[in-house]
Amino acid sequence: MQKIFDDMLHKNVECYVDDLVVKSKKRENHFHDLRKVFERLRRYQLKMNPSKCAFRVTSGKFLGFIVRQRGIEIEQAKIDAILRMPEPRNIHELKSLQEKLAYLRRFISNLAGRYQPFSRLMKKDVPFQWDEACDKAFKSIKSYLMKHLVLVVPVPIHPLILDVAAQERCVGILLAQKNDEGKENALYYFSRTMTPNELKYSPIEKLCLALIFSIQKLKHYFQSHSIHLVSKANPLKYVMAKPVLSDRLARWYLQLEQFEITYVPQKAVKGQVLADFLADHPMPAEWVLSDDLPDEDVLMIEVTPPWRMYFDGASHKEGASAGVVFVTSEREVLPYSFTLIQNCSKKCC
Repeated sequence: MQKIFDDMLHKNVECYVDDLVVKSKKRENHFHDLRKVFERLRRYQLKMNPSKCAFRVTSGKFLGFIVRQRGIEIEQAKIDAILRMPEPRNIHELKSLQEKLAYLRRFISNLAGRYQPFSRLMKKDVPFQWDEACDKAFKSIKSYLMKHLVLVVPVPIHPLILDVAAQERCVGILLAQKNDEGKENALYYFSRTMTPNELKYSPIEKLCLALIFSIQKLKHYFQSHSIHLVSKANPLKYVMAKPVLSDRLARWYLQLEQFEITYVPQKAVKGQVLADFLADHPMPAEWVLSDDLPDEDVLMIEVTPPWRMYFDGASHKEGASAGVVFVTSEREVLPYSFTLIQNCSKKCC
């Protein structure tokens, strides 16, 4: 299907495997777009099931989501399936909940953080005991899903707003954009739990990790839009302005320099979407965010004037030899001589 509709994709056609959507910006153009699609289907002898087709509609189900003009919504049946679930009684039921939530993760702010109380129950040799923290997290997820969750499609003329946040054990990101009225709309939510090594990072490094995570997951958005980065501290300064970088920071630097990212202080951005995101990612009170590199003085390299070297060959009773004299920047003289194994002329030495 991708090859058949290659010249129409992302213009007036969207397809995935055998699901097909024909879209038009103006109602009067829709019949023309449909005709082009039908002609292409006829050329390749493809057929459609009439009972699964809908024409001239302003919304429809595609890949388990409801696509409307104002954005993408979760199919109500998928929300109801989670809302009707009783609390899990064993690890199999918990995994079933996890699979259902994974499909909706782009709609849920700080899903990894909300899921933290369940993490210990997923470990081997740990008895399954549903406690108060698990019950509170389960109710929090259900309460969140009862909201009207809509993700919009980005508009090329406006920059994207990337909000990154870090907590003790997880990082989260929000990709948003202002519409023509100046209202912020969510495009994407992402979050994940940190690895054991990442848990050792400083608070500012965890913010950097969230930024790098967003680049890896949403690279196609970064390539086509300018990005306004919003966070409590400036991770760009931490990575990009260091005279000497560790291996990890050097890798981050190479990923960041590819894109047009501008830091915007958190206080300068106001909007309900960002306010809700910050409320979902409370930062530990004891954290001190500093863009200073830990042990920066240890990593600094002192630049000194170059040394001078003088050398010459010399004759030797057992063959050939060479002499070298080093003169340091402090004018200290360091002579050194050695014998060559093979015979050679003074010029070769």
